[in-house]
Amino acid sequence: MLALAACGTPPPTHFHSLMPTDIAARPGAPAASGVVVRLEPIRVPAQVDQPQWLVQLSDDSMAVLEQERWASPLRDELQQALMEELIVGQGAIDARTQPAPTAVARVAIDVRRFDSLPGREARIQGSWTITGSDARNASRCEWLIREAAPGSFTALAAAHRRAVSRLGAAIGQALGRMRRGDAASCPAFDSP
Repeated sequence: MLALAACGTPPPTHFHSLMPTDIAARPGAPAASGVVVRLEPIRVPAQVDQPQWLVQLSDDSMAVLEQERWASPLRDELQQALMEELIVGQGAIDARTQPAPTAVARVAIDVRRFDSLPGREARIQGSWTITGSDARNASRCEWLIREAAPGSFTALAAAHRRAVSRLGAAIGQALGRMRRGDAASCPAFDSP
């Protein structure tokens, strides 16, 4: 009876997060930059906006992994992780915490690809638009970020975390340049 019951036991589900795990350990945490930022809802492809992972297999077919999941839908994971990177990692101020802020930089992110290639790499591609309090002060960048992910699904989740952290750092730097009145420039990631 126990042997039959053991055969029917589903494999354990593993939950992963995009939240940065190393922010507190980074040397020289930035002082508050004074940039008040509002991160608009992030757009992601519908097929990956679910807790279950959608991965690309070595034969270029796709598979949904029921036992590998994000802690929440991907759009929410990205929103929380990028906001954490902007606030803690880059010293920005969340507009939601300010009583009627006067100067707010709005950040809109459109993720067109969120690729998980087990044993190979994590890849995210899209664009961001940053609009300052003066609508004429805007910056738009296209980006493609790749992170190696050899090995396990845990390594793939860590690669996605690194990619999201790199994206947040680049956005934070762009916000700082805009605040200083410097010319907007896009980071040198992989070529889209």
